[in-house]
Amino acid sequence: MPTDKAQGKRALKARETRRKMLTAATDLFLEHGYGTTTLQDVADRAGVAVQTIYFTFGTKRALLKEVVDVAIAGDDEPVATMDRPWFHSALTAPTAAEQVGLHVSATSAILGRVAAITKVLDAAAAGDPEIAAAWPDADDPRHTVQRALADALVTKPDARPGLSAEEAADVLYGVLSPELYLVFTGDRGWSPEKWTAWSTRVLLAELVAA
Repeated sequence: MPTDKAQGKRALKARETRRKMLTAATDLFLEHGYGTTTLQDVADRAGVAVQTIYFTFGTKRALLKEVVDVAIAGDDEPVATMDRPWFHSALTAPTAAEQVGLHVSATSAILGRVAAITKVLDAAAAGDPEIAAAWPDADDPRHTVQRALADALVTKPDARPGLSAEEAADVLYGVLSPELYLVFTGDRGWSPEKWTAWSTRVLLAELVAA
């Protein structure tokens, strides 16, 4: 009968193998696109048998979803965005200005990981409508996160007078979008630091009392 130590070693090895496969898939999707990348390509890059890919993820669609989810989270821990420490810190910040600073800082890190893979996802969904079904929520998950933060922001003493949670959520959703991030850091060559400073100024002007 396997010991707890042996089981722990096997679990650790399985997790390391999973991370290798996700890294390989991410790199290949970014280099060659989703459509032309095969699971055999991912297996070869990760140094595993293709059956291991099928056993772990099942389908290429499921693998893409995992790649996107890990890019958003920054790790493979099963913790939702709204349960993450950065989200709680922003939500409970005493002022709207502090909330904006914490929010933009965390979002900059997220977008640095996810913006490019978002383009891959959009292209993949255009060629395979079933990919969108991998995210079954009726509402856009990104807007759900922004709305939760907006609901908190408008209650703070320095929030812009007359600002509604709906407007605040829309502003956050637009300014902190991966599409806009790519316009500045990709098309216009801004550094992530310059984008962070700019988006902070814009959000402070739009959401916080002068």
